[in-house]
Amino acid sequence: MGDLNKFRGLFTALLTPFKRDGSIHFDSLEKLIEFNIESGVDGFYAGGSTGEGLLLTNEERKSVFDCVASAARGRATLIAHVGTISTDAASDMAKHAEKLGFDAVSAVAPYYYSFPPEAIMKYYNDISDSTDLPMILYNFPASGGFSLTKDAAEKLFENKKFIGIKHTSNDMFALWQFKHLRREIIVYNGFDETLLSGLSMGADGAIGSTYNFMGKKFLRLISAFKAGNTELAQEIQNEANEIILEMIKYGVFQSEKAVLSEMGIDMGECRRPFMPISEECRLSMKKIAKKLMAE
Repeated sequence: MGDLNKFRGLFTALLTPFKRDGSIHFDSLEKLIEFNIESGVDGFYAGGSTGEGLLLTNEERKSVFDCVASAARGRATLIAHVGTISTDAASDMAKHAEKLGFDAVSAVAPYYYSFPPEAIMKYYNDISDSTDLPMILYNFPASGGFSLTKDAAEKLFENKKFIGIKHTSNDMFALWQFKHLRREIIVYNGFDETLLSGLSMGADGAIGSTYNFMGKKFLRLISAFKAGNTELAQEIQNEANEIILEMIKYGVFQSEKAVLSEMGIDMGECRRPFMPISEECRLSMKKIAKKLMAE
């Protein structure tokens, strides 16, 4: 599938801003993309968990892809998350992303019905067959889909259009195994709080939600790691994790939106059934935003 280098690095899993009436705030999404490009991130992962993709209609997800492609203007590598419970719906979104010039598609495994591994493998291959774009698997065991094993990965990656895995799991041994398949693939660390661990086990980069506003911090972490300065990399990871711990207290996505709103990008609330941002959360995130802007 050509040069894999454009898929390496730090990718922001984009949040989806909403207006007070619940509609998508495209002006804010454009500002968020511009802010991240200026921060130096390598690309964007649109329509995923962070973007509340599964709380959007399929048409809304397509409109997010429209906005991302238009705002990025070829300045970043774009991955469209099209995963959903329906193969046909996922394939339709993949075709739309291809028309817009996205660089790859990605998909979480179908959930809820406890599909057998054979059905999940066919789901991935069917989505891949619907476009000419390369496919990045989204391994997220906690989502209720399935946990990708090395053997299953070996079988899936017989399809040359499959180029990588977004590994959102604390199982670093599994990440290491994915980096040692029979052919070279891209493996992304999925949990921001374990980025340094993922890098040490061979990850080619990361896709994460706090990169929406901490991209510069995590890029410094990657630079320190590559330079062999593990002490500095650990220090930066610790700083980020203190912020993440505070966010977990209030709800990570709600907190991320609150931080960005304090930084001047109106993100609104998360969609129900996520709980509204509390005043306590807002005050705490205001302090975090002020500290980040001073860095």
